[in-house]
Amino acid sequence: MHKLVFYVPQDDAEEVKQAVFAVGAGKLGNYAECCWQTLGQGQFRPLNGANPAIGEVGALEQVIELRVEMLCPDDLLNAALAALKSAHPYEEPAYEAWPVIT
Repeated sequence: MHKLVFYVPQDDAEEVKQAVFAVGAGKLGNYAECCWQTLGQGQFRPLNGANPAIGEVGALEQVIELRVEMLCPDDLLNAALAALKSAHPYEEPAYEAWPVIT
C-alpha cells in the first residue's frame, strides 16, 4: 500500500480526485473515494522553457491549492500517477508517494 499526496488548485481538485479514484485509489475496506484534504497556498516561479497553466514565465505566482492524501494499492500506483498527471492542469504537478503499513 502507498500513500499518495498531491497538490492541486482548488478549482480543479474534484476533477483530479475523480480521475485518480477512477483507477482504484482512495479505497479503504468497504469505502471508496476516501481522502484527506487541506487548504493552503502554493507558490512557484515558472522558468524559461516552462509552459505554465497559471501565471507567466519569470513571475512569482501564488495559488490557493488543496493538499490531497489517499491510499493507493501498490499494483495501482502507476495507473494512479498517470491519471493524476493526465487530469492535473499543471505542466509539472507536485506529488509524493511512499509505502505505508495498513
